[in-house]
Amino acid sequence: MTDAAKPRGELTLRTLAMPGDANPAGDIFGGWVMAQMDLASGIRAAERAKGRVVTAAVKEMAFELPVKIGDTLSVYTDIDRVGRTSITLIVEAWAHRSRYAKMEKVTAATFIMVALDEEGKPKRVPEE
Repeated sequence: MTDAAKPRGELTLRTLAMPGDANPAGDIFGGWVMAQMDLASGIRAAERAKGRVVTAAVKEMAFELPVKIGDTLSVYTDIDRVGRTSITLIVEAWAHRSRYAKMEKVTAATFIMVALDEEGKPKRVPEE
């Protein structure tokens, strides 16, 4: 990882890419990567909302590089905007290639999460 290429935001989730998450060529399924990003978004947004959140939308996701079996996937989240009931996060997924001692950005997306009350209805995100 060079000085020009650094993750944006806070490290929110780390996990290991396993053979069960891959196709026969050893590339990790994009849906698995997206699921990890969604988990990280939920963790960060729930902390900010001080309660339950759900994913409302995912925007502009494109895979730049594959994730391989044995890579450590690190997901970084940055709260970009807090609305009345929603939280918009910029989420980046980075693969630590332990075989090559480098970290590379594999994808990024914008996640919009909505805070919910106990009845499952949108609720106001509290002030910090």
